[in-house]
Amino acid sequence: QVQLVESGGGLVQAGDSLRLSCAASGRTISDKTMGWFRQTPGKEREFVAAISWINYSTSYADAVKGRFTISRDNAKNTVYLQMNSLKPEDTAVYYCAAISQYYSRSDYYTPREISTWGQGTQVTVSS
Repeated sequence: QVQLVESGGGLVQAGDSLRLSCAASGRTISDKTMGWFRQTPGKEREFVAAISWINYSTSYADAVKGRFTISRDNAKNTVYLQMNSLKPEDTAVYYCAAISQYYSRSDYYTPREISTWGQGTQVTVSS
């Protein structure tokens, strides 16, 4: 069973950048699709980005496309989320996830199908 630990969250101003990291342990993630979700109080966890393990294909939610970049370093067993041009509406707890299957369509990802989550890292963007 893989364990996931996120880091890199914080308080920034609108327009700033942050890079989140997700360090995996317990097993390699080189054969796993990995992703990021986010959640605000009172709302369901929503998909942000995913990266496949086969050819590193990526999928993004429309709200972050062009601003966020997901990447992975299998040698370090780590996944990253580079977030640029941050907006106040990006404020949320960001969760790393091991995903059972890669989809090119972002609307196919649902948190109910995720079995492994990290503990989350808070990102707050002030206006």
